[in-house]
Amino acid sequence: MNVILVLVDSLTRDVLRCYDPESPCRTPNIDRLAARSHVFDNHFVGSLPCMPARRELIAGRKEFMWRPWGSLEVFDPRLPAEVKKAGHHTHIVTDHYHYWEEEANGYIQSYDTIEMIRGYEVDHWQAQDPTEDKPAWVKKVEKFRAAEHIGQYYANVKDFQGEEDYFSAKTFGGACDWLGRHARKGNFFLHVETFDVHEPFDIPEPYESMYAEGATRNEFNIWPPYQVYADLEAFMDQTTPEELAFLKSQFMGKVTMMDKWLGTLLDKLDEMALWDETMVIFTTDHGHDMGERRAFGKQHPHFDSHANIPLMIWHPANPGLGKRVSGLTQTVDLFATVIEAAGVEVTRANRHSRSILKMVTDDAPSPRDAALYGTFGQGVCATDGEWTILKSPVPDRPLYLYSTAIFRPLIVDNPVDGRLAKPPSKPVDQGCFDPSVDLPMWKIPIDVDPRSGDNFLFNRKEDPGQRENLWETARHQRARMLRLLRNLLDEDGYPPEQLARLGLDDLVSG
Repeated sequence: MNVILVLVDSLTRDVLRCYDPESPCRTPNIDRLAARSHVFDNHFVGSLPCMPARRELIAGRKEFMWRPWGSLEVFDPRLPAEVKKAGHHTHIVTDHYHYWEEEANGYIQSYDTIEMIRGYEVDHWQAQDPTEDKPAWVKKVEKFRAAEHIGQYYANVKDFQGEEDYFSAKTFGGACDWLGRHARKGNFFLHVETFDVHEPFDIPEPYESMYAEGATRNEFNIWPPYQVYADLEAFMDQTTPEELAFLKSQFMGKVTMMDKWLGTLLDKLDEMALWDETMVIFTTDHGHDMGERRAFGKQHPHFDSHANIPLMIWHPANPGLGKRVSGLTQTVDLFATVIEAAGVEVTRANRHSRSILKMVTDDAPSPRDAALYGTFGQGVCATDGEWTILKSPVPDRPLYLYSTAIFRPLIVDNPVDGRLAKPPSKPVDQGCFDPSVDLPMWKIPIDVDPRSGDNFLFNRKEDPGQRENLWETARHQRARMLRLLRNLLDEDGYPPEQLARLGLDDLVSG
């Protein structure tokens, strides 16, 4: 069985008509894929943001209780290496530049072949010209973001002539080219990953004006800040409903452009008659809030707006034809699912991933009764499908990261997820802290400034928009969900100090 994994960064359910029929965003090719696939309604994130989510996909391990963004660990299995045991050729085509940064070593090196599309966001691809007078839209972004960041992006894209030069076009084009050359040479695992629809929300015509109602990027910011708290607050204090509407229009335009080029991949599967021998998975790493609750991005608290994410799976053994799947699933589960679909037994110790293949092929129930998710150093969240709890940390409790290696982003300031080094950030201990890992780990103190100290409890059935916080009023459900949270933590594993930090140390599991 061939497997194609399509990962689109930062894609939210609310713009997809297969999830929200009232969405004005046009996505005919996602609709086309959904119409033949199983469509999962309760698929959730695990570890956030970008690279923590990819460690779940590539290594089958949730990391948000143990460490922040970083390289793969030496003990991590590698998804392509596991799939190759069945004789599959493995290939990745991606524009997600974090993969080739120092801070994310190990994620793609196990693929047989790799195609990297250069130039997204702050990828150091083209040289900046410090003497150049930047256009108005670049200067708009500079008001709230580092000039070198938007300057790098501008240097990368300023010579683009049309949408064929943009990233989703090149990524899906590369996937189609690879299929044309290799799909008939034996079984394969093809990982197609576009950093679209991630910001900056820069798109050419006709997409820039498609949903914008006359506004342009020279009037409004296309890359609002959210990593640095003060910058986010300053932006939200001065923004307008018109600017927020424009941002949403550019996000939808980017989704529609990505959808067009996804269509070329679906056309290639038609042309080569590959559907009957190929499993296709379409998903994202997380959503992206667009100013709701004065927030951008995918930070804690992890409301469903960015935590409940799209997932569609086609399998020729049991065509879904748009069938809705209500069982709970998570990003980490795709690791074991791909391995099993390729015909390989998952024999290596696998901490967190549970194959959901039989949910597709046999309409089996979910292997999960509840889902646990969060961001390192922030809060922890859980849902049983009907109720969701978002638990923020208690102030001034110690926090440590655990790793077999001391790599750069773990010991320096990196505002991507708000962490700050604690001078001198020297390890305080080394030992076998995680019973599922046979190697000793460093224990390193670290400071993180939590984004929120508030706790939330929602009934997803009665309040799908999660507007009514029932933390104080639904006390019986709060107690039940806190126990569930503790049980899930016990099942997944955690450093012991995390219980006190999260205010859960007085709860008894079971």
